[in-house]
Amino acid sequence: MSFSKLSKALHKVEFYLKGSLTANLPDFIFRPFLSRKLASLSDYEQELIQARVNYYNKLEEPFELTDSAVRIGKFRQDKSRAYFLDMKELVRYFPEDLKIQYLFGDITEVPDSPCFLKSRPISEHNENSILLKLNKVRHYFTEKDSLGFDDKLDKVVWRGKAYMPWRKVVVDRFHESPLCDVGQVDKKAQGTSTWRPFMSIRDQLRYKYVLSIEGHDVATNLKWIMSSNSLCMMKKPRFETWFMEGALKPGVHYVELKEDHSDLEEQVEYYNQHPDEAKQIIENARQHALMFQDEKQEELVSLLVMKKFFELSGQL
Repeated sequence: MSFSKLSKALHKVEFYLKGSLTANLPDFIFRPFLSRKLASLSDYEQELIQARVNYYNKLEEPFELTDSAVRIGKFRQDKSRAYFLDMKELVRYFPEDLKIQYLFGDITEVPDSPCFLKSRPISEHNENSILLKLNKVRHYFTEKDSLGFDDKLDKVVWRGKAYMPWRKVVVDRFHESPLCDVGQVDKKAQGTSTWRPFMSIRDQLRYKYVLSIEGHDVATNLKWIMSSNSLCMMKKPRFETWFMEGALKPGVHYVELKEDHSDLEEQVEYYNQHPDEAKQIIENARQHALMFQDEKQEELVSLLVMKKFFELSGQL
């Protein structure tokens, strides 16, 4: 097993072991600490924290819960254990008679009633989609990037499954380009010209540019790209998560590509000739990614997002 695979495996073991141990503890142990945790707001720039809370939870008017609402005291794992453990970390601080509404998985539509979820469409009318930092074990795993931008290969890299038609278009078009190292890792594609062997995050970070392509909802690799010394290239995102993809600005946090990715080679050539511009975008991206690495702050924002839900639903 390579070092990268071992690192990722240990990351998962730590997440599930810690989450499972604490999830089995009685909730009454945690509830007395809620007021203390919320009081820690004074340790941070309160306007910034509140702005994030209102970004994730856009609700402004009171609403009524539906019959699908679940009492915190009855909240149990039903589908994904990763989602359950992340949600459990938060709800255990609130009274057990309060009710929550949630949807787990890759959610690409706005629900009819306010729900906690991982992903939502980027739009002006998505207030019923309340974002939480869910499935952290998959979406927030990063590798330390030991290479500077100047020490990387002058190409763009991408590895992934190309069962989505928009991904297949990219692989078909650029798999033989001298400026690109892109390919699909699907086992069914072995033996075809577009298949490439699996490449770890660490290996992909040897390249100056990493392509990010959305899947069912957001692109999983976006977080680790923007935490690295490589430049993210992608078309304008359609979905967002706790990472606030909708707040990312082209030319500031990433290089925006045309909808069909047809200008990919052109963009690689441009930033090969303008490395200082690339480095500035990379620095901006890294600053954005840093917002999500303070565990105490992340918990505080999450609890405030949840508290706002309870208040507007008339439960607090």
